[in-house]
This record gives sequence, structure tokens and C-alpha cells, in this order.
Amino acid sequence: MHKKALVLFSGGQDSATCLAWALDRYEQVETIGFDYGQRHRVELDCRQTVLDKLRSRFPQWAPRLGQDHMLDLGLLGQVSDTALTDDKAIAFEKSGLPNTFVPGRNIMFFTFAAAIAYRRGISVLVGGMCETDYSGYPDCRDDTLKALQVTLGLGLDQRFVIETPLMWIDKSQTWEMAEKLGGAALVELIRLETHSCYLGDHSTLHAWGYGCGGCPACELRAKGHEKYRAGV
Repeated sequence: MHKKALVLFSGGQDSATCLAWALDRYEQVETIGFDYGQRHRVELDCRQTVLDKLRSRFPQWAPRLGQDHMLDLGLLGQVSDTALTDDKAIAFEKSGLPNTFVPGRNIMFFTFAAAIAYRRGISVLVGGMCETDYSGYPDCRDDTLKALQVTLGLGLDQRFVIETPLMWIDKSQTWEMAEKLGGAALVELIRLETHSCYLGDHSTLHAWGYGCGGCPACELRAKGHEKYRAGV
């Protein structure tokens, strides 16, 4: 029934793994990215590199990888006061959430993705949200996304399925998923060409990839890679 998927592809490890997951399952896969004034805007440059190399290095997926969509959501950066959109230190707020939380971000992402999917005849939306290794972001929760799936379906009068392949696995298992999907070649592509560092450091190469090494995103990626390499 569902043959086409639209992947929320940021240029990071999680969304790249989800893109491979979708390419392995659906006949046609398109991608969508968002420029919302993020500090780590270098991820947007990584997107095109990853897409190009997926097409050239993975011939089994190349025919399935379709159009890429890039949307300007600068307004989201204007209404946010976070460490992902402003030059400020990463810290925890009184609410208990880190100040890297961009309110409404994933809700907006899926809403715009659904609008494009509606026009393109796509019924599956894929995101890299996860409850196992996450910072408590409420818009990454499974309950939030299930409710959003219902809302989008009702609001657009079309059945949508929101897939979150990483929801119940940790970062080491995300690396494992990449290996199962595309072997060592995909693991290396993700390690060297994706970007997850909150501070936008894409000049310092570590065993797990590029990043500052100290922000929450880098620490999570590094620990996951270490566990994956150790085979724990």
C-alpha cells in the first residue's frame, strides 16, 4: 500500500541511517531538509555530499532516490531563543530541558513535510527521532509523533504513516543498523560525511566522525561508536 517515502534528512547520522532504511524498503524515496538558522548549518552542506555518494556508491539504491526538497524556515530561528539558533553556551533550563530544544521544530518539520508529501503522492514520512538516546525533547516522543500522525491525516484528509526506525534503539544500535543496511561502506560514509555536532565543528576528525567532541551530540555519537566498535 505504501510505496513512497519522504525522509526528513538533516545531514546528520540519525537521518542518514533512516534514509538508508527507507531506501531499503520503499520503491521511491525523496528527502526534505530545513534551513532554520541553525548554528550547525554545516549539516546542510553535508546533505548534498551524502546524497551524491549514496547515488554513486550504492547502485541498488540509486534508482529509488528521488527529488530533494529544501525549505527556508528562517522564521523558526527568529522565534527561538536556543543554543541551536543563537551563540550561547549549552545548558539546562529550569524546566529540565536543555536549551538546545527548539520549541515546535519537529512539529513544524512534519507539517511542512506532509504538505509536500500530499502534493507528491507520498504517504510515508520518516524521521530519526529517538526516545532511547535523547535529551527529553517532547517533540521526539513516540506519543507526540503518533498524535501528529493522526492530526496530519485528519487535517489533510489523507492517511499518513510516520515511521521512526530509531525510536527504541540507542546510538550503538544505530551504527549497527547502518552496517546491516549498507555494510562498512555505509558506516564510513556516515562517519566521514554526516554532521551531528551542535557547535558546527566540521574540521576536527575523531574515530566517530567530525565534531567538537564536547557537546551533547558529540558525546552521544562518540559513546555509541565506541560501544558499537567494542561489539557490546
